[in-house]
Amino acid sequence: MAFPISASLLDACVLAALSRGDAYGYSLTQQIKQTIDVSESTLYPVLRRLQKEKFLATYDQPMDGRNRRYYKITVEGQERLTLYLQEWDDYKKAIESILLGEVLGDDE
Repeated sequence: MAFPISASLLDACVLAALSRGDAYGYSLTQQIKQTIDVSESTLYPVLRRLQKEKFLATYDQPMDGRNRRYYKITVEGQERLTLYLQEWDDYKKAIESILLGEVLGDDE
């Protein structure tokens, strides 16, 4: 992709993916990689930061003799996702107005 992914946009993508169901780090990376190029080494610091900010919570599940850490979105994370979605809609409209030559809000 020619456009870099900002930290906020990556946060929004992670929160959106987890709003559809809990996931462990590798599976979450695979979900997001279907759309954008992101590595596990990029994603895990994002997960830790979102957890520290109380937007995600974790729990462990045994799998093949070891624990697998799952991430789930919190109420605060859902609220942040709602804000991100509103901001994304405004941003997308503004960029499209430039790229597609549409003037938004011009009633002249």
